Amino acid sequence: MAVPKKRTSKSKTRIRKAIWKIKANKSALKAFSLAKSILTNRSKSFFYTINDKLVNSSKSITSKLDEI
Repeated sequence: MAVPKKRTSKSKTRIRKAIWKIKANKSALKAFSLAKSILTNRSKSFFYTINDKLVNSSKSITSKLDEI
């Protein structure tokens, strides 16, 4: 069975955790930004479906929800 020769130092562990946290924060910011653009109807490239119809997000969401 493979066993590491030496223990990983605290600084290396902290560096790896910091990198992981930075990547997670970056992807969370992207998702939040996309959600904000969809809710404010500013998204030009995002499409979603309502009742199996393809709808552009730049159209009014409230008018589509009133039809349901």
